[in-house]
Amino acid sequence: MKRVLVVDDEPSIVTLLAYNLKKEHYQVTTANDGVKALNLALTTAFDFILLDLMLPQMDGVEVTRRLRQEKVTTPIIMLTAKDAEFDKIVGLEIGADDYMTKPFSPREVIARMKAISRRLQPLAGTPPATVIKIGTLQIFPAEYTAYQSGQLLQLTPREYALLLYFAQRQKRVLSREQLLNGVWGYDYVGETRMVDIQVSHLRDKIELDPKRPQYLVTVRGFGYKLEEPHEKN
Repeated sequence: MKRVLVVDDEPSIVTLLAYNLKKEHYQVTTANDGVKALNLALTTAFDFILLDLMLPQMDGVEVTRRLRQEKVTTPIIMLTAKDAEFDKIVGLEIGADDYMTKPFSPREVIARMKAISRRLQPLAGTPPATVIKIGTLQIFPAEYTAYQSGQLLQLTPREYALLLYFAQRQKRVLSREQLLNGVWGYDYVGETRMVDIQVSHLRDKIELDPKRPQYLVTVRGFGYKLEEPHEKN
């Protein structure tokens, strides 16, 4: 049974989400402030965290920031009553995997969680030894792991899904719209900034110098592509 941490200071929202999640056979733990949420997430293994942006004691942005600093890669879906682009971008920049603006449908929340879960599953029929090698980068789809120069990369589920999508399409130029459709898996029309943010996060982890990327390169006017670093003469 998958475990979900629901964090919101509005009892009606917690009750609504908990009721619908339990109907879908999730095990639910709740918190109504950021400090409690952080402590729970650091000491208990959850499959998902549904995290309100505006919380007492510590807001959702700071909770997310601290969890990512502690290498907690649990998928985080941020819940926000604010509709400004700034709030969405801040949440994604500090490590949230997704966001939803209130009011939202519990059915849509669960649908997005299931979409993330599908990307966490090993590829059907993929032998455990299968590896994608690109320069010193190694990706093991069946194990949901990746290494750079022999070092295990600490990737969030969204970062890994993006890396694998690129790796399975080496040297192909992919537009932001293609990446949104292929990696996020549902309608994000007009949200191409999300791609740029996640590409930046991914570069921070796979590139020797993220400001001069050799693997994940920008093709101006078109999008991005993943390729082997060019050898210097």
